[in-house]
Amino acid sequence: MTPFDAPGEWLRCALHAHTTNSDGDLAPGGLVRHYDWAGYDVLAISDHWVRTDEPSTDGLLVIPSAELNALAPAREDDAHVLALGLAVDPVVPEIEFAPLQEVVSWVLANGGVPYLAHTYWSGLRVDQWEACEGLVGIEVWNTGCELELGRGDASLHWDEALERGRLLYALATDDSHHPGYDSGFAWTWVRAREKTQEAVLDALRTGAFYGSTGPRIDSVELTDGDVTVRCSPAASITLYTGRRRGARINAGRLGYPHNAQVLERADDGLITAVRLERPFRQPYGRIEVADANGNRAWTNPLWIA
Repeated sequence: MTPFDAPGEWLRCALHAHTTNSDGDLAPGGLVRHYDWAGYDVLAISDHWVRTDEPSTDGLLVIPSAELNALAPAREDDAHVLALGLAVDPVVPEIEFAPLQEVVSWVLANGGVPYLAHTYWSGLRVDQWEACEGLVGIEVWNTGCELELGRGDASLHWDEALERGRLLYALATDDSHHPGYDSGFAWTWVRAREKTQEAVLDALRTGAFYGSTGPRIDSVELTDGDVTVRCSPAASITLYTGRRRGARINAGRLGYPHNAQVLERADDGLITAVRLERPFRQPYGRIEVADANGNRAWTNPLWIA
């Protein structure tokens, strides 16, 4: 079952953002108001080594979280772990950070859901973290890292891990430090049974969500032979299944289908429904939707060998 088939409601979530409790521009209350006014449903405040527990509003559920450093595996390899829904306050180590496996295990033991942040920006290689037990996923997109250095897209890292059989889910986040400049660009649509912290964290543990910087994905139907996707008007829709195989549809005069068939188009010619052929015996499959402005949306793996 994909989140598009599951019961519940879609919640627009900002799952990586900072306040003046670490290195953000706004105080916690100001950041809550900012994302509340922007129409988000959920905000995880993820200050560095600080668990910020700010009250929720009538419209915005606030989930106390933190961002923790870890060695992966050497001292010069600095990994950052999002501890979403952390139940206790972290303590900065006096000498050096703990290895990644220890940090992830500690997050799990203390009620949190661990995701690895900005692997491309951090300069990490897949073999430094893919074997970490208990790691739920990574950020496929980080707006702050993209605006800062053009290194916000970690989809290649994600694909490498998936191809090797490592099931990981992927968030799209702002990693906002300067709200108004690096906020409101990315979000994660979580399919939760209700608007509570417990339900949101359960969805994040099980991959019941998709990330987006703009496009909307309405449905994904998977069979043995194909994948049918319905979405907001798209310039391209891609089925990634491995480094050599897949399927893609492209809109426009120069566009053409590769192992794909357009089912529906908008009035301007953009694609709103497509059938993508599922290549035989491929290790995993995920969908990526891009709109005419280059904004994208990413499903979690539809299957993994």
